[in-house]
Amino acid sequence: MNSFEPRFSERAEELAAIGSDLYQRGWVPATSGNFSMRLNEQTALVTASGKHKGRLGSDDFLAVDLQGQPRTAGKPSAETLLHTQLYAWQPWIDTVLHCHSPTATVVSRLLPGNELVLADYELLKAFRGVTTHATSLTLPVFENTQDIAALADEVAAYLAQHPDCPAYLIRGHGVYCWGASSAECMRQLEALDFLLQCELLTWQQPQRRPDGGDQ
Repeated sequence: MNSFEPRFSERAEELAAIGSDLYQRGWVPATSGNFSMRLNEQTALVTASGKHKGRLGSDDFLAVDLQGQPRTAGKPSAETLLHTQLYAWQPWIDTVLHCHSPTATVVSRLLPGNELVLADYELLKAFRGVTTHATSLTLPVFENTQDIAALADEVAAYLAQHPDCPAYLIRGHGVYCWGASSAECMRQLEALDFLLQCELLTWQQPQRRPDGGDQ
């Protein structure tokens, strides 16, 4: 038994169930994606590197500090810093989910710029703090890179200027989403994927592509 029990096991079981759900949706194919949950003020539970997210077991998680260093046995995901920086940034963040849904991946590739604005959708009210459809939500799009430390610095700089940001895209890669609970995070992730699908459908209409080109 590690020093984080019983919370470690409880959170691991919760993340395993989320992983199964997201795999069934087709959002974490193969061994893609990674998940985490806060254990305490200075520690998070993360999925281990290279694990199939639809078949997570008790040995597929480990604890890391907020610098991404392991506190229990195992090899953390290569993208662990992108999780732990969020817990360090906002103490209310409880859960972080990173998925590779087809919609998020395609949208991130089609966008010519580095931001996506979602405006006037009723489902924007699924996001934390939003109470009306008559608003907009801006999501940053970061370029994909294998230099995770550099990407983490880039994300941190953006979030410092946009404290209400609920998620971001990595071009050709996927989406990171977070929440004050696993339920809130899942709600926002599901709403976001729906809204991205709506954007794709809109872009299929003549003269509505994000780059201004014709179909």
